[in-house]
Amino acid sequence: MILLKREQQFYAIGLSYKKADATTRGHFAISETAQAAILNGARDEGVTALTVISTCNRTELYGFAPDAITLVKILCEHTHGTIEEFLDVAYLHKGDEAIAHLFKVGTGLDSQILGDFEIIGQLKIGFKRSKKLQLINPFMERLVNAVIQASKRIKNETEISSGATSVSFAAVQYIMARVPYMSEKNILLFGTGKIGRNTCENLVKHTKNEHITLINRTKEKADKIAGKFNLLVKEYAQIESEIAQTDVLVVATGAQKPTVSKEIIHSKKPLLILDLSIPKNVSNDVEELENVTLIHLDQLSKMTDATLKRRQGYIPQAEAIIKEITDEFNAWLQTRKFAPTVKALKARLKEVQAAELENVRKKTPDFSEATATAMSDKIIQKITNQVAHHLRHANGETEESIALISTIFQLDQHNV
Repeated sequence: MILLKREQQFYAIGLSYKKADATTRGHFAISETAQAAILNGARDEGVTALTVISTCNRTELYGFAPDAITLVKILCEHTHGTIEEFLDVAYLHKGDEAIAHLFKVGTGLDSQILGDFEIIGQLKIGFKRSKKLQLINPFMERLVNAVIQASKRIKNETEISSGATSVSFAAVQYIMARVPYMSEKNILLFGTGKIGRNTCENLVKHTKNEHITLINRTKEKADKIAGKFNLLVKEYAQIESEIAQTDVLVVATGAQKPTVSKEIIHSKKPLLILDLSIPKNVSNDVEELENVTLIHLDQLSKMTDATLKRRQGYIPQAEAIIKEITDEFNAWLQTRKFAPTVKALKARLKEVQAAELENVRKKTPDFSEATATAMSDKIIQKITNQVAHHLRHANGETEESIALISTIFQLDQHNV
């Protein structure tokens, strides 16, 4: 693993659906305000580069820091969980392992639903936010762009994203499979965040239902989405009366505490509730009502239908693309490591060139300095190219070669 700064290492720390349940993930969910606080306070903790991912399925920090626990402390200071709770279910990756993890996450291979490419959008957003605050170094910029390139190629060159590609689509699949006469049922969507919007779009597209109502705490946001699909919008104050009339309630708000409990459910007819929120926005006490069936996104994501099984067949092809782009990134990284040595060598050869040209100028009448300079420039370029080629293919001995070249040519170590 190659470091941009000797006192820093590249780390990936986080938790995901694999070991952390929805409640635990909710404790470490990062709001936009918390994300800004994390980034703004990162430098004070010795973090030189940082980007953040926070979705319903994972919370992760990628960055250069003195150690992994520094990033863990920063995360826990701005969320609702403790360090002990985090470490109990977390992963801490360093160097090459951190790079490999980011490639898996960004290309959908680590998603709860295999091939879900929504995560790459979250990575792009986090990257732009960090770059705006000048918290992205050349290493991370190149790495994130490489992951974006891999994601695009996998999406275009394989069928790993065919069929359902998100929790929101899985929710609609679940509804259609379990609710008879779907087109005639009343559907209420509470919350218009990203998952809510995607669910709404999938409901309209796949159910042919004309009885979909939207409610959001901020009515203007609901109006904007409803206008796109010609749906009905009701005030937040009407949520109890709307729940009483609905057959399917989809909750996708961004609230930090439950917004739906059994106290606001007055209907006796069968009611299917899908909670797509992290943290959970539907209180568990609704299950005490005999007419209510509550499904959380964790349950939806465990669907192992034929489509998901078929996608698994494309994993080797996706991994081959990742390896190809990772190799390219590592080659670039290796070049960055020895580039200062080559630059310092070229500067030293230029010094020798200048001294020799001056000597010849003094001793040789009618000396063509332009011709001699052009010829020696070509020689310097050939020497530095040969050295760069050797260092690029040093096969694990780059450090030794750099040290030897530096000693032989007495290169300034501050420029290496």
